[in-house]
Amino acid sequence: MTDHDTDHETLAARARAWLAEDPDPDTRAELSALLAGGDLAALAERFAGTLQFGTAGLRGEMGAGPMRMNRAVVIRAAAGLSAYLRGTGADGGLVVIGYDARHNSAAFARDTAAVVTGAGLRAALLARALPTPVLAFAIRHLGAVAGVMVTASHNPPRDNGYKVYLGDGSQIVPPADADIAARIAAVGALADVPRPGAGWETLGEDVVDAYLARSGAALTGGSPRSVSVVYTPMHGVGRPVLTAAFARAGFPPPVDVPEQADADPDFPTVAFPNPEEPGAMDLALAAARASSPDLVLANDPDADRCAAGVPDPAAEGGWRMLRGDEVGALLATHLVRRGRRGTFAASIVSSSLVGRIAAAAGLPYEETLTGFKWLGRVPDLAFGYEEALGYCVDPEGVRDKDGITAALLLAELAAEEKERGGRTLGDLLDDVAVTHGLHATDQLSVRVADLAVIADAMARLRSAPPRALGGLAVASAEDLAAGDGGLPPTDGLRYRLTGGGAVEAARVIVRPSGTEPKLKCYLEAVVPVATHEALPQARATAASALAAIRRDLADAAGLTA
Repeated sequence: MTDHDTDHETLAARARAWLAEDPDPDTRAELSALLAGGDLAALAERFAGTLQFGTAGLRGEMGAGPMRMNRAVVIRAAAGLSAYLRGTGADGGLVVIGYDARHNSAAFARDTAAVVTGAGLRAALLARALPTPVLAFAIRHLGAVAGVMVTASHNPPRDNGYKVYLGDGSQIVPPADADIAARIAAVGALADVPRPGAGWETLGEDVVDAYLARSGAALTGGSPRSVSVVYTPMHGVGRPVLTAAFARAGFPPPVDVPEQADADPDFPTVAFPNPEEPGAMDLALAAARASSPDLVLANDPDADRCAAGVPDPAAEGGWRMLRGDEVGALLATHLVRRGRRGTFAASIVSSSLVGRIAAAAGLPYEETLTGFKWLGRVPDLAFGYEEALGYCVDPEGVRDKDGITAALLLAELAAEEKERGGRTLGDLLDDVAVTHGLHATDQLSVRVADLAVIADAMARLRSAPPRALGGLAVASAEDLAAGDGGLPPTDGLRYRLTGGGAVEAARVIVRPSGTEPKLKCYLEAVVPVATHEALPQARATAASALAAIRRDLADAAGLTA
């Protein structure tokens, strides 16, 4: 027998051992067919290792085997989490479990509830498929020791995920992720994991009502409510909660995008159910052109992100989607106007504009690594955001990004501007640019089939850092993996560029995505603006600078722009 034959037999033996304890008839049938057909390539994909538990929990394609999301993987994850909680003194504590409308989400949530109950903890399932921010709220509201949300957020329909929160309502950070991962690895046979068929609680609508009451409290009493909105939940779970939130707050009912209004785990109208992806907002913008609202709003499928579109005569079709950084600046401006005190924060890949807004208001500002697992832990947080459409506008209620409450505040702000002589959110962004400088942002985002492409690009940039990008000298190059910049170590690079000509300064950050097979490069150019009349030229200057930086960065990283 050759080594090749031995490898094949070892692979088949691993698959048969997994099959023997797989509790799901669907994945058992999948694995049985692969074994019977001798599909060694497909088996190797599923058994090349194990799906790694990290600070985003678990996320991956559904299917059989340890490299896929399935009931066996979820049971082990729940057992490891339960062991971690018991080992940290939370024995008997409450774990709240939520889930979205993706394929298998409800089953994964029930498995988690069974494992948690069998481990001697209390488990409570949310009443139905609900947005992630409702789960994050419920943890703090109910005094839970942890929470689990079964969701893959805006990933493709073939994926699912498992997001873990601790008792403060924030997502896990090191070293908790490594400790939980070690507990998962130590789980033995699934038959030895107690999984009673009952014993957990199913929460009622009172938790949703409490979330809605808290979300409404984030608004200003007596502020205008006359605003028309087109809204899409992107085939996700946001619509019932958002429409209820709007009704409670006194806003007119949003106009639905009918093709995307109902939860559908197959996401039939979009290639990727993410408002940032090309084409994802086409139906919503078409509905806006038909009904002429004041604002377009969108949530991603688990409704923790919020996107906004505004009327713009200069844009194709008369509408344009705002960048996440623009929405962050609008929300920060709104909260400053209302007298919000405390620390404003943004991730390092987000625009530096919110820092200027906070400084002008005499408020502290802090930058964190990417992700609300870091933003949610900023002391005395008043507002936090990241450019990927994530906004925390009520940290005491939800210590995570919340697309429902952010949508409420954007509607309130749009109503206020409308009352000021028919102004739009675009008009307010112009005011912000004149006051604080035009902060233009862009991305170079490369989706790959082979993760080695990302590793090679990062290695190339580390071995030969660029000295200039877009004609602007690189003033400093920080390797964030070394903990440069006063932040915890992370796989990323940050370049600060000197100004030149009409460009005051620029900045570039390069990092692998934490949730998708992408290399993401975040670009910013700052151009001073003296008057509103000077804005068109400033935008042209910034666009030219960003395009040049993008081209040079792609070349330096060995990528195609």
